[in-house]
Amino acid sequence: MTATPEPAPACPSPPAATAPPSADPPLWRDRRFVLLAAARTISVLGNGFARVALSFAVLALPGAGPGQLSLVLACQAVPQLVFILAGGVMADRMSRSRLMIVTDLVGAAAYAGLAAMVLTGHAPLMALCALAALAGTATALFSPAMDGVIPLLVPAGRLQRANGLLRVGMNSSMLLGLALSGVAVAVVGAGWALALNAVSFVVSALLVRGLRLPARARTGSSGWADLRDGWREFAGRQWLWVVVAQYSVVVAALNANAGVLGPLVAENELGGARSWSLIVAAQALGTITGAGLAARIRVRRPVLIAVLATFPLALPIALLAVRAPVPWIALAMFGSGIAADIFGVLWATTIQREVPEAALSRVSSYDWFGSLAFAPLGLLIAGPVAARTGVGPALAGCAALIVLVSAAALLSPQVRGLRAPGPAPTGEERDECEAERPR
Repeated sequence: MTATPEPAPACPSPPAATAPPSADPPLWRDRRFVLLAAARTISVLGNGFARVALSFAVLALPGAGPGQLSLVLACQAVPQLVFILAGGVMADRMSRSRLMIVTDLVGAAAYAGLAAMVLTGHAPLMALCALAALAGTATALFSPAMDGVIPLLVPAGRLQRANGLLRVGMNSSMLLGLALSGVAVAVVGAGWALALNAVSFVVSALLVRGLRLPARARTGSSGWADLRDGWREFAGRQWLWVVVAQYSVVVAALNANAGVLGPLVAENELGGARSWSLIVAAQALGTITGAGLAARIRVRRPVLIAVLATFPLALPIALLAVRAPVPWIALAMFGSGIAADIFGVLWATTIQREVPEAALSRVSSYDWFGSLAFAPLGLLIAGPVAARTGVGPALAGCAALIVLVSAAALLSPQVRGLRAPGPAPTGEERDECEAERPR
């Protein structure tokens, strides 16, 4: 029998009116990308201040304690989950940059109100809760719009690099904000630190205003119909809902560790707050490194690599469970920070490439909603579980959950098989294909 030769692979046709990669200027020379990156870096820096300042401001109130602090923080967190889907619908129905400006200004007003109450000494608990809820609502409406803006500014072939560079800036500013927030609170007080965050939102709004993205075409459909269409886009992609379901459990386990179980171990057996600060700082440094690395790597199966990058998140939790030395835990946390941002960049880029731009913010809102759905539950049950089983077994359970749900996600054929688009052919390759093409 004579073997039939395999046909040569078909020559790809370059997209119409697409310049070769070398013709694209660096992203840092793109004025609109720089404006967006600067807006996010400054806003995240202010949020780093606010995280610490709000807690100290509440605890400084007469008669305030952990219960009051939990109530204020819950009032900030719950709207982020409740209104995230509405944010997706709004971002797909209007100019995304305009929605970002409005929500930045709402956030500025909320933090300015909080700052004014703290500085004047008149800060009723219910008023603090109301302004914290307003700030959380602004965040919920902002996030899907932000996710949908990036593909409007950056060509598809450069999305991964853009997402990586944005995360480097945001992670660096968050680390700087957290590092300086304690100093700011000690030197100028919690009220002025909250005021600085309000100013950062105003600056962010002014920078986003320079994007000048056009208004979106109006449709005759209702918001509920748009929400249903977004759900169909989300549910119709197995790789998407499988990984979101995975991360709903992963985020709950991470929250339980970061918010309750890790600090308990550090306080009782690892030397207290100083050791825990070292561990958390190592993770923050890892996220900066991971985002920079993710901006450069090229992978053919991005969702598969993203899910595999989830497994290292269990290692520092397991080391905490067995009371490993602090340097080992910090090193594992550094590695988990790298892995977390490799996941984040690959995941965001894949969604932006695979989901139609017209539905991108709604799909992003379902992603946010699903990923955060169990986050409060992780904080809620961590303490009671640790009291019943011990902190060590509770930590071991969190690590096991991350490993098990990540392994389960790998069972999905689409998670394993979804491929990123290949690079555009070079001029030489196109010439060769043209010469071989039948006349």
